[in-house]
Amino acid sequence: MGVLARTLMAVALAGLLTSTLYLLLVGVAVLRFRKKRLPCTGGELPPVTLLKPLYGIEPQLRDSLHSFFRLDYPRFEIIFGARTTDDPALAIVSELMGIYPQVPVKVVTSGEPPWANAKCWSLVKMVGEARFNHLVISDSDVEVGSDYLRHLIPPLLQPGVGCVTTVFRGKPTGGLWARLEALGMSVEMTSGVLVADMLEGMKFALGPTMAVRREALQKIGGFAKFADYCSDDFLLGKWIAAAGYRVILSPHVIDHVILHGSLRQSLAHQTRWMKSTRYSRPKGHLGMALTFAMPYGVLGLLAGAASGELLLGSMVFAATFLNRAILSIVAGWAAIDDSRSLAYCWLYPLRDLMGFGFWLASFFSDKISWRGEQYRLEVGGKMVKIT
Repeated sequence: MGVLARTLMAVALAGLLTSTLYLLLVGVAVLRFRKKRLPCTGGELPPVTLLKPLYGIEPQLRDSLHSFFRLDYPRFEIIFGARTTDDPALAIVSELMGIYPQVPVKVVTSGEPPWANAKCWSLVKMVGEARFNHLVISDSDVEVGSDYLRHLIPPLLQPGVGCVTTVFRGKPTGGLWARLEALGMSVEMTSGVLVADMLEGMKFALGPTMAVRREALQKIGGFAKFADYCSDDFLLGKWIAAAGYRVILSPHVIDHVILHGSLRQSLAHQTRWMKSTRYSRPKGHLGMALTFAMPYGVLGLLAGAASGELLLGSMVFAATFLNRAILSIVAGWAAIDDSRSLAYCWLYPLRDLMGFGFWLASFFSDKISWRGEQYRLEVGGKMVKIT
Protein backbone atom coordinates (compact mmCIF):
# COMPACT_ATOMS: atom_id res chain seq x y z
CA MET A 1 0.00 0.00 0.00
CA GLY A 2 2.91 2.32 0.79
CA VAL A 3 4.43 1.87 -2.68
CA LEU A 4 1.08 2.49 -4.37
CA ALA A 5 0.40 5.56 -2.25
CA ARG A 6 3.83 7.01 -3.03
CA THR A 7 3.31 6.34 -6.74
CA LEU A 8 -0.04 8.12 -6.65
CA MET A 9 1.54 11.04 -4.78
CA ALA A 10 4.22 11.25 -7.47
CA VAL A 11 1.50 11.41 -10.13
CA ALA A 12 -0.30 14.11 -8.14
CA LEU A 13 2.86 16.19 -7.84
CA ALA A 14 3.55 15.78 -11.56
CA GLY A 15 -0.01 16.94 -12.30
CA LEU A 16 0.46 19.94 -10.03
CA LEU A 17 3.61 20.81 -11.98
CA THR A 18 1.99 20.52 -15.43
CA SER A 19 -1.11 22.48 -14.39
CA THR A 20 1.10 25.21 -12.89
CA LEU A 21 3.14 25.42 -16.09
CA TYR A 22 -0.14 25.66 -17.99
CA LEU A 23 -1.30 28.48 -15.69
CA LEU A 24 1.90 30.36 -16.48
CA LEU A 25 1.33 29.85 -20.21
CA VAL A 26 -2.20 31.18 -19.84
CA GLY A 27 -0.89 34.22 -18.00
CA VAL A 28 1.53 35.05 -20.82
CA ALA A 29 -1.19 34.42 -23.42
CA VAL A 30 -3.60 36.73 -21.59
CA LEU A 31 -1.01 39.52 -21.49
CA ARG A 32 -0.48 39.05 -25.22
CA PHE A 33 -4.24 39.11 -25.84
CA ARG A 34 -4.77 42.24 -23.75
CA LYS A 35 -2.09 44.06 -25.77
CA LYS A 36 -4.00 43.49 -28.99
CA ARG A 37 -5.53 46.70 -30.19
CA LEU A 38 -9.14 46.81 -31.19
CA PRO A 39 -9.28 47.71 -34.90
CA CYS A 40 -9.92 51.25 -35.98
CA THR A 41 -13.57 51.77 -36.87
CA GLY A 42 -12.94 54.80 -39.04
CA GLY A 43 -12.97 54.79 -42.84
CA GLU A 44 -15.26 53.03 -45.27
CA LEU A 45 -16.69 49.72 -44.13
CA PRO A 46 -18.16 47.15 -46.54
CA PRO A 47 -21.75 45.91 -46.34
CA VAL A 48 -22.21 42.73 -44.33
CA THR A 49 -24.65 39.82 -44.34
CA LEU A 50 -25.40 38.31 -40.94
CA LEU A 51 -26.45 34.64 -41.01
CA LYS A 52 -28.49 33.44 -38.02
CA PRO A 53 -29.63 29.80 -37.96
CA LEU A 54 -32.62 29.25 -35.63
CA TYR A 55 -34.19 26.20 -34.06
CA GLY A 56 -37.01 26.69 -31.58
CA ILE A 57 -37.24 28.83 -28.45
CA GLU A 58 -34.23 29.22 -26.18
CA PRO A 59 -33.65 31.11 -22.92
CA GLN A 60 -33.24 34.85 -23.57
CA LEU A 61 -33.64 34.31 -27.33
CA ARG A 62 -35.46 37.62 -27.77
CA ASP A 63 -32.67 39.56 -26.04
CA SER A 64 -30.04 37.76 -28.11
CA LEU A 65 -31.76 38.46 -31.43
CA HIS A 66 -32.64 41.99 -30.37
CA SER A 67 -28.95 42.82 -29.94
CA PHE A 68 -28.38 42.18 -33.66
CA PHE A 69 -31.16 44.54 -34.72
CA ARG A 70 -29.50 47.34 -32.72
CA LEU A 71 -26.10 47.14 -34.43
CA ASP A 72 -24.33 50.41 -35.19
CA TYR A 73 -22.97 49.73 -38.66
CA PRO A 74 -23.35 51.56 -41.99
CA ARG A 75 -25.00 48.79 -44.00
CA PHE A 76 -25.96 45.24 -43.12
CA GLU A 77 -28.68 42.68 -43.64
CA ILE A 78 -29.79 39.77 -41.46
CA ILE A 79 -30.81 36.40 -42.86
CA PHE A 80 -32.56 34.06 -40.46
CA GLY A 81 -32.75 30.38 -41.28
CA ALA A 82 -35.22 27.83 -39.93
CA ARG A 83 -36.42 24.41 -41.01
CA THR A 84 -40.09 25.36 -41.22
CA THR A 85 -42.23 28.50 -41.29
CA ASP A 86 -43.91 27.52 -38.01
CA ASP A 87 -40.67 27.53 -35.99
CA PRO A 88 -41.60 29.53 -32.84
CA ALA A 89 -38.34 31.51 -33.04
CA LEU A 90 -39.66 33.20 -36.19
CA ALA A 91 -42.44 34.84 -34.19
CA ILE A 92 -39.75 36.76 -32.28
CA VAL A 93 -38.07 37.67 -35.57
CA SER A 94 -41.37 38.98 -36.90
CA GLU A 95 -41.89 41.10 -33.78
CA LEU A 96 -38.40 42.62 -34.04
CA MET A 97 -38.87 43.30 -37.76
CA GLY A 98 -41.92 45.39 -36.81
CA ILE A 99 -39.89 47.38 -34.27
CA TYR A 100 -36.92 47.87 -36.63
CA PRO A 101 -38.40 48.20 -40.16
CA GLN A 102 -35.21 49.92 -41.35
CA VAL A 103 -33.16 46.72 -40.88
CA PRO A 104 -33.20 44.54 -44.05
CA VAL A 105 -34.24 41.02 -43.04
CA LYS A 106 -34.84 37.79 -44.94
CA VAL A 107 -36.22 34.55 -43.59
CA VAL A 108 -35.12 31.33 -45.31
CA THR A 109 -36.71 27.96 -44.61
CA SER A 110 -34.64 24.94 -45.54
CA GLY A 111 -36.99 22.01 -44.89
CA GLU A 112 -35.86 18.77 -43.31
CA PRO A 113 -32.10 18.37 -43.75
CA PRO A 114 -30.70 15.53 -45.88
CA TRP A 115 -27.38 15.90 -44.01
CA ALA A 116 -26.29 14.97 -40.52
CA ASN A 117 -25.38 18.62 -39.83
CA ALA A 118 -28.73 20.40 -40.12
CA LYS A 119 -27.21 23.79 -39.34
CA CYS A 120 -24.91 23.66 -42.36
CA TRP A 121 -27.79 22.59 -44.61
CA SER A 122 -29.59 25.74 -43.50
CA LEU A 123 -26.46 27.86 -43.99
CA VAL A 124 -26.11 26.72 -47.61
CA LYS A 125 -29.61 28.03 -48.29
CA MET A 126 -28.89 31.26 -46.42
CA VAL A 127 -25.61 31.97 -48.22
CA GLY A 128 -27.49 31.58 -51.49
CA GLU A 129 -29.70 34.52 -50.47
CA ALA A 130 -26.86 36.71 -49.17
CA ARG A 131 -26.27 39.90 -51.14
CA PHE A 132 -22.86 40.78 -49.72
CA ASN A 133 -19.42 39.18 -49.78
CA HIS A 134 -18.54 39.64 -46.11
CA LEU A 135 -20.48 37.07 -44.11
CA VAL A 136 -20.87 36.80 -40.34
CA ILE A 137 -22.21 33.54 -38.94
CA SER A 138 -23.32 33.60 -35.31
CA ASP A 139 -25.29 31.22 -33.12
CA SER A 140 -28.79 32.05 -31.93
CA ASP A 141 -27.64 32.06 -28.28
CA VAL A 142 -25.15 34.92 -28.77
CA GLU A 143 -25.65 38.44 -27.44
CA VAL A 144 -23.53 41.31 -28.76
CA GLY A 145 -22.95 45.01 -28.26
CA SER A 146 -23.89 47.63 -30.82
CA ASP A 147 -20.23 47.98 -31.89
CA TYR A 148 -19.93 44.25 -32.73
CA LEU A 149 -19.46 44.59 -36.49
CA ARG A 150 -17.26 47.68 -36.21
CA HIS A 151 -14.74 45.57 -34.31
CA LEU A 152 -15.21 42.35 -36.23
CA ILE A 153 -15.04 43.47 -39.86
CA PRO A 154 -11.86 45.66 -40.09
CA PRO A 155 -9.48 42.69 -39.43
CA LEU A 156 -11.27 40.77 -42.20
CA LEU A 157 -10.29 43.52 -44.65
CA GLN A 158 -6.57 42.92 -44.13
CA PRO A 159 -4.78 41.20 -47.04
CA GLY A 160 -4.73 37.43 -46.74
CA VAL A 161 -7.30 37.19 -43.95
CA GLY A 162 -10.11 34.72 -44.62
CA CYS A 163 -11.77 34.39 -41.22
CA VAL A 164 -12.13 36.34 -37.96
CA THR A 165 -13.46 34.76 -34.78
CA THR A 166 -13.88 35.77 -31.12
CA VAL A 167 -13.71 34.39 -27.61
CA PHE A 168 -16.79 34.70 -25.43
CA ARG A 169 -18.11 35.01 -21.91
CA GLY A 170 -20.53 32.42 -20.60
CA LYS A 171 -23.79 34.07 -19.53
CA PRO A 172 -25.80 31.82 -17.17
CA THR A 173 -29.59 31.86 -17.27
CA GLY A 174 -30.34 29.64 -14.27
CA GLY A 175 -28.85 28.27 -11.07
CA LEU A 176 -25.70 26.45 -10.05
CA TRP A 177 -25.32 24.18 -13.10
CA ALA A 178 -25.70 27.02 -15.58
CA ARG A 179 -23.20 29.04 -13.56
CA LEU A 180 -20.69 26.20 -13.61
CA GLU A 181 -21.12 25.70 -17.35
CA ALA A 182 -20.68 29.44 -17.88
CA LEU A 183 -17.44 29.36 -15.88
CA GLY A 184 -16.23 26.55 -18.13
CA MET A 185 -16.89 28.70 -21.19
CA SER A 186 -15.26 31.80 -19.77
CA VAL A 187 -12.24 30.12 -18.20
CA GLU A 188 -11.49 26.70 -19.68
CA MET A 189 -12.42 27.65 -23.23
CA THR A 190 -10.69 31.03 -23.13
CA SER A 191 -7.52 29.52 -21.65
CA GLY A 192 -7.24 26.89 -24.36
CA VAL A 193 -7.96 29.30 -27.21
CA LEU A 194 -5.51 31.98 -26.08
CA VAL A 195 -2.70 29.48 -25.50
CA ALA A 196 -3.33 27.83 -28.90
CA ASP A 197 -3.29 31.22 -30.62
CA MET A 198 -0.02 32.13 -28.90
CA LEU A 199 1.77 28.85 -29.62
CA GLU A 200 0.69 28.11 -33.19
CA GLY A 201 -1.68 30.81 -34.38
CA MET A 202 -5.38 30.37 -35.04
CA LYS A 203 -6.00 27.21 -37.04
CA PHE A 204 -9.68 26.97 -36.11
CA ALA A 205 -12.75 29.13 -35.54
CA LEU A 206 -15.29 29.38 -32.73
CA GLY A 207 -18.97 28.86 -33.54
CA PRO A 208 -20.52 31.79 -31.64
CA THR A 209 -18.96 34.18 -34.19
CA MET A 210 -17.24 33.48 -37.51
CA ALA A 211 -16.72 36.30 -40.00
CA VAL A 212 -15.60 35.05 -43.42
CA ARG A 213 -14.92 36.31 -46.90
CA ARG A 214 -17.20 34.69 -49.44
CA GLU A 215 -14.20 33.87 -51.64
CA ALA A 216 -12.51 31.96 -48.79
CA LEU A 217 -15.70 30.03 -48.09
CA GLN A 218 -16.07 29.15 -51.74
CA LYS A 219 -12.44 28.09 -52.01
CA ILE A 220 -12.93 25.38 -49.37
CA GLY A 221 -16.17 24.13 -50.94
CA GLY A 222 -18.77 26.13 -49.00
CA PHE A 223 -20.86 24.83 -46.14
CA ALA A 224 -21.72 21.72 -48.13
CA LYS A 225 -18.27 20.42 -47.19
CA PHE A 226 -19.41 20.22 -43.54
CA ALA A 227 -22.50 18.15 -44.31
CA ASP A 228 -21.49 15.17 -42.16
CA TYR A 229 -19.29 16.84 -39.54
CA CYS A 230 -20.07 17.82 -35.97
CA SER A 231 -17.42 20.48 -35.27
CA ASP A 232 -18.12 22.63 -38.33
CA ASP A 233 -16.79 25.77 -36.61
CA PHE A 234 -13.43 24.17 -35.79
CA LEU A 235 -13.14 22.78 -39.32
CA LEU A 236 -14.15 26.04 -40.98
CA GLY A 237 -11.13 27.77 -39.48
CA LYS A 238 -8.89 24.76 -40.06
CA TRP A 239 -9.75 24.42 -43.75
CA ILE A 240 -9.62 28.17 -44.41
CA ALA A 241 -6.14 28.25 -42.86
CA ALA A 242 -5.13 25.20 -44.92
CA ALA A 243 -6.33 27.03 -48.06
CA GLY A 244 -3.71 29.72 -47.47
CA TYR A 245 -5.73 32.35 -45.63
CA ARG A 246 -5.06 33.75 -42.17
CA VAL A 247 -7.50 33.20 -39.33
CA ILE A 248 -7.53 36.00 -36.75
CA LEU A 249 -8.71 35.99 -33.16
CA SER A 250 -10.33 39.36 -32.53
CA PRO A 251 -9.77 41.06 -29.15
CA HIS A 252 -13.51 41.81 -29.14
CA VAL A 253 -15.51 39.66 -26.68
CA ILE A 254 -19.17 38.61 -26.90
CA ASP A 255 -21.65 36.89 -24.59
CA HIS A 256 -22.75 33.30 -25.02
CA VAL A 257 -26.03 32.48 -23.26
CA ILE A 258 -26.12 29.17 -21.39
CA LEU A 259 -29.18 27.25 -22.51
CA HIS A 260 -28.98 24.35 -20.08
CA GLY A 261 -30.38 25.05 -16.62
CA SER A 262 -30.76 21.50 -15.34
CA LEU A 263 -27.95 19.18 -14.26
CA ARG A 264 -28.93 16.56 -16.84
CA GLN A 265 -28.96 19.02 -19.75
CA SER A 266 -25.70 20.64 -18.71
CA LEU A 267 -23.87 17.32 -18.30
CA ALA A 268 -25.15 16.04 -21.66
CA HIS A 269 -24.12 19.21 -23.49
CA GLN A 270 -20.62 19.42 -22.02
CA THR A 271 -19.97 15.71 -22.55
CA ARG A 272 -21.07 16.03 -26.18
CA TRP A 273 -18.68 18.94 -26.65
CA MET A 274 -15.82 16.89 -25.20
CA LYS A 275 -16.63 13.99 -27.51
CA SER A 276 -16.61 16.27 -30.53
CA THR A 277 -13.16 17.63 -29.63
CA ARG A 278 -11.88 14.09 -29.09
CA TYR A 279 -12.76 13.16 -32.67
CA SER A 280 -12.03 16.47 -34.42
CA ARG A 281 -8.62 17.13 -32.77
CA PRO A 282 -7.52 13.96 -30.97
CA LYS A 283 -3.95 15.03 -30.11
CA GLY A 284 -5.04 18.26 -28.48
CA HIS A 285 -7.77 16.40 -26.65
CA LEU A 286 -5.26 13.99 -25.13
CA GLY A 287 -3.07 16.88 -24.08
CA MET A 288 -5.93 18.38 -22.08
CA ALA A 289 -5.17 15.82 -19.34
CA LEU A 290 -2.11 17.92 -18.44
CA THR A 291 -4.07 21.17 -18.10
CA PHE A 292 -6.45 20.14 -15.29
CA ALA A 293 -5.40 20.63 -11.66
CA MET A 294 -8.10 19.51 -9.24
CA PRO A 295 -8.01 15.78 -10.13
CA TYR A 296 -4.35 15.76 -9.09
CA GLY A 297 -5.21 17.65 -5.92
CA VAL A 298 -7.82 15.06 -4.94
CA LEU A 299 -5.39 12.28 -5.84
CA GLY A 300 -2.69 13.88 -3.69
CA LEU A 301 -5.06 14.23 -0.74
CA LEU A 302 -6.09 10.57 -0.94
CA ALA A 303 -2.49 9.39 -1.41
CA GLY A 304 -1.37 11.49 1.55
CA ALA A 305 -4.08 10.06 3.76
CA ALA A 306 -3.21 6.50 2.72
CA SER A 307 0.53 6.91 3.26
CA GLY A 308 0.39 8.79 6.55
CA GLU A 309 1.47 12.04 4.89
CA LEU A 310 -1.80 13.92 5.24
CA LEU A 311 -0.06 17.29 5.56
CA LEU A 312 1.67 16.84 2.20
CA GLY A 313 -1.57 15.65 0.61
CA SER A 314 -3.44 18.64 2.03
CA MET A 315 -0.78 21.00 0.70
CA VAL A 316 -1.06 19.49 -2.80
CA PHE A 317 -4.85 19.84 -2.66
CA ALA A 318 -4.63 23.45 -1.46
CA ALA A 319 -2.11 24.29 -4.17
CA THR A 320 -4.33 22.91 -6.94
CA PHE A 321 -7.36 24.73 -5.51
CA LEU A 322 -5.45 28.02 -5.51
CA ASN A 323 -4.15 27.24 -9.01
CA ARG A 324 -7.68 26.97 -10.40
CA ALA A 325 -8.98 30.02 -8.54
CA ILE A 326 -6.13 32.06 -10.04
CA LEU A 327 -6.85 30.63 -13.49
CA SER A 328 -10.47 31.77 -13.19
CA ILE A 329 -9.34 35.29 -12.36
CA VAL A 330 -6.64 35.45 -15.05
CA ALA A 331 -8.53 33.85 -17.97
CA GLY A 332 -12.08 34.86 -17.13
CA TRP A 333 -11.73 38.27 -15.54
CA ALA A 334 -8.41 39.69 -16.72
CA ALA A 335 -8.73 38.42 -20.31
CA ILE A 336 -12.42 38.79 -21.16
CA ASP A 337 -13.79 41.02 -18.38
CA ASP A 338 -16.14 38.39 -17.00
CA SER A 339 -17.01 39.63 -13.52
CA ARG A 340 -18.53 36.25 -12.61
CA SER A 341 -15.15 34.60 -13.06
CA LEU A 342 -13.80 36.91 -10.37
CA ALA A 343 -16.78 36.67 -8.03
CA TYR A 344 -17.00 32.87 -8.31
CA CYS A 345 -13.31 32.04 -8.62
CA TRP A 346 -13.73 29.89 -5.50
CA LEU A 347 -16.28 27.80 -7.43
CA TYR A 348 -14.13 27.20 -10.49
CA PRO A 349 -12.10 24.37 -8.86
CA LEU A 350 -15.33 22.34 -8.82
CA ARG A 351 -15.84 23.10 -12.53
CA ASP A 352 -12.25 22.01 -13.21
CA LEU A 353 -12.95 18.68 -11.51
CA MET A 354 -16.15 18.32 -13.54
CA GLY A 355 -14.24 19.18 -16.72
CA PHE A 356 -11.89 16.30 -16.06
CA GLY A 357 -14.94 14.07 -15.64
CA PHE A 358 -16.29 15.19 -19.02
CA TRP A 359 -12.88 14.52 -20.54
CA LEU A 360 -12.84 10.98 -19.14
CA ALA A 361 -16.43 10.35 -20.23
CA SER A 362 -15.54 11.28 -23.82
CA PHE A 363 -13.53 8.06 -24.14
CA PHE A 364 -16.34 5.72 -23.11
CA SER A 365 -18.81 6.34 -25.93
CA ASP A 366 -18.83 7.51 -29.54
CA LYS A 367 -22.53 8.44 -29.53
CA ILE A 368 -24.03 11.91 -29.17
CA SER A 369 -27.51 13.40 -29.13
CA TRP A 370 -28.02 16.55 -31.19
CA ARG A 371 -31.30 18.36 -31.79
CA GLY A 372 -33.23 15.25 -30.75
CA GLU A 373 -31.35 12.91 -33.11
CA GLN A 374 -28.79 10.22 -32.24
CA TYR A 375 -25.43 10.06 -34.03
CA ARG A 376 -22.21 8.08 -33.90
CA LEU A 377 -18.94 9.98 -34.22
CA GLU A 378 -16.15 8.77 -36.46
CA VAL A 379 -12.54 9.80 -37.13
CA GLY A 380 -12.28 13.47 -38.05
CA GLY A 381 -15.56 14.34 -36.35
CA LYS A 382 -17.88 12.82 -38.94
CA MET A 383 -21.41 12.05 -37.76
CA VAL A 384 -23.40 9.00 -38.78
CA LYS A 385 -27.08 9.02 -37.92
CA ILE A 386 -28.24 6.07 -35.83
CA THR A 387 -31.52 4.77 -37.21
